Amino acid sequence: MSAVNWATTSPPPSVPPDVAAAGADDALHEAGTGSWVDLFRDLHANPELSMHEHRTATRLAETLRAAGLDVTEGVGATGLVGVLRNGDGPVVMLRGDMDALPIKEETDLPYRSEASGVLPSGTSVPVMHACGHDMHVTCLAATAQALAQARDAWSGTLLIVGQPGEETFQGAKAMLDDGLFTRFPKPDVALGQHVMPAPAGYVLHRAGAIMAATASVDITIHGRGGHGSQPASCVDPVTTAAYFVTRVQAVVARETPSFDPVVVTPGMFHAGTKANIIPDQAVVTLNVRAMSDAALDRALAAVRRIAEAECAAAGSPRPPEFEMFAQGPATVNDDRLVGGLAAAHTALPGATVTQLPSPFMGSEDFSEYGLPRDRYHGDAVPYAFWMWGGADGDRYPNFQPTDVQSGESDIPGNHTTRFELDAEPTIAIGNRLLTTSALSYLA
Repeated sequence: MSAVNWATTSPPPSVPPDVAAAGADDALHEAGTGSWVDLFRDLHANPELSMHEHRTATRLAETLRAAGLDVTEGVGATGLVGVLRNGDGPVVMLRGDMDALPIKEETDLPYRSEASGVLPSGTSVPVMHACGHDMHVTCLAATAQALAQARDAWSGTLLIVGQPGEETFQGAKAMLDDGLFTRFPKPDVALGQHVMPAPAGYVLHRAGAIMAATASVDITIHGRGGHGSQPASCVDPVTTAAYFVTRVQAVVARETPSFDPVVVTPGMFHAGTKANIIPDQAVVTLNVRAMSDAALDRALAAVRRIAEAECAAAGSPRPPEFEMFAQGPATVNDDRLVGGLAAAHTALPGATVTQLPSPFMGSEDFSEYGLPRDRYHGDAVPYAFWMWGGADGDRYPNFQPTDVQSGESDIPGNHTTRFELDAEPTIAIGNRLLTTSALSYLA
């Protein structure tokens, strides 16, 4: 596929795209490409759950200190911040998330994860880097070293953020609440990237909304338990919850306009201890996503209305209870930043830059860094977030960029047991993307 022509989009300030790309190549050459594959494999084999990324943070801190950055650990629990001051100029923030998922890895990789962890509930679970955060950390470390060893090519301040808890939407808020923008230089621009199930070399940009707003909610439905042989003397919360799970699909099918999409996913359903016991309660956990905060609010209001109505219809002894968690706003890129960065990325050798036709319904807490909040001192930080491919292209010769969103690709996707990255080319392009993006402002 030919690269997209971004010439009609305004570039970012200070550095033309071709100059930024050339500067990135010079920085990478001066730093030496080295082998970051060992770091990636080590991180992949030793994943850690959200807000427990102690070992991962230590490894990243070691590489940043070796490159000459001032590093502060324990920011927002297990987060860390590296600062490299290099004269006058803008402050550019590069962020990489560090946490893994409670998934059992089923790849054939020799360095596949055999790790386990403990959920907040106390349940022991297998742990896997099934979303590429090991790759994000590796590219962050590689870029920091490249820029540190090419300081004569740029001026300003580099802010490296190793973020915990992206999967649970805890980490960005925790770091901000712990003084990320007050204890350290507040960025003039924040940049981030995410690896996706596309062949290495593909780079996917989108101006405006690129990822959805999200919220998860535990809904406790109360009943009146008893013996399974006497349902007439009980109020069965399992049946009530089952009706709710079925009915709530109408939020998408009958209450959502096609131009403002919403996704409602019942991800967990817990009730009972034995086949012949009607329990006192059932708990349904939903994840709701929407491309705007207003649509998310409408969907959550509909979920509440349906749950309350089903409980009333069943004669529940009391109304359902709702506990919201893992909330995050939509990720909405700054149009001007995207245009300039996409143009710079197009100038990179080996990069196939294309435009996403529509936003993802996936979600990210990267957008928290761009929210204006008084306690974070002033205006919102403009940001850009893009995707890049990490699969072995030789194994998937029929890939099309639209496959990323259509679900038609045969490349194992994020959050699956067989998610696998082709380490060396993915690191190479990811490093160049971050380095070029930083130099678009710092050079």
